[in-house]
Amino acid sequence: MARPPAHPGRPYFDAVAEHLGEAYLRYGFTKGTRQEVEFVVEIGGPAGGKRLLDVGCGPGRHAVGLAEAGFGVTGVDISRRFLDIAAEHARRAGVAASFFEVDARQMPFDNEFEVAISLCQGGFGLMGADDGLVLRRIAEALRPGGVAMVTAFNAYYQAANLHPGAHFDAASGICHELTTVKNEEGVEAQFDLWTGVYTPRELHLLALGVGLAPRAVYAVEPGDYERRPPDIEHTEFLLVADKPPVPSGC
Repeated sequence: MARPPAHPGRPYFDAVAEHLGEAYLRYGFTKGTRQEVEFVVEIGGPAGGKRLLDVGCGPGRHAVGLAEAGFGVTGVDISRRFLDIAAEHARRAGVAASFFEVDARQMPFDNEFEVAISLCQGGFGLMGADDGLVLRRIAEALRPGGVAMVTAFNAYYQAANLHPGAHFDAASGICHELTTVKNEEGVEAQFDLWTGVYTPRELHLLALGVGLAPRAVYAVEPGDYERRPPDIEHTEFLLVADKPPVPSGC
């Protein structure tokens, strides 16, 4: 069996997003957005004017809900089309949110946000060897005392439940598949997808390596975010980690 193409080493999902457009929101994994937003609010605490960064915000399904909850939301994504959709959804919802076209590895933020999220492999999980760099940029964007929430595919589950035709590279921890997606008009196109998969230990170590203090890793599913311990039955893990506060002087 021929080996699949290697991760291109750059953001690749913009072409997928350009084709999908609004059709992205037809997929079943987007239907639990409200519950996911409620869990983010539960972990992040009452909004109270807090600033929140949504990394890989896509068409804004979490960003808009979190803006409605009272957060000052900034969303970043590599896809201009997704960002335009997100801005339109925010306008229709009557909420203020800012959206910027940015490579998650190059985010310019420094100590600006109380909460930062990257859910549903929006940024973290798509960048291959640079996933750690994405997490570092998330940590840098947080103010001391802030909290990060990042999902990643469960390596144990993915290795045991590969889709037909998918390939799992155990050395790199990356799953590759050639998938067919439909746009709003039903036109099909094929794309290569590369997704990083992680164990709870790897997520802990990555967080520590960028200066975050891991609080917990939970086993979750789209639309079913709960404080359950890691297992091998759920498709994703959710890392919750804090940026340590600045020590007070003597």
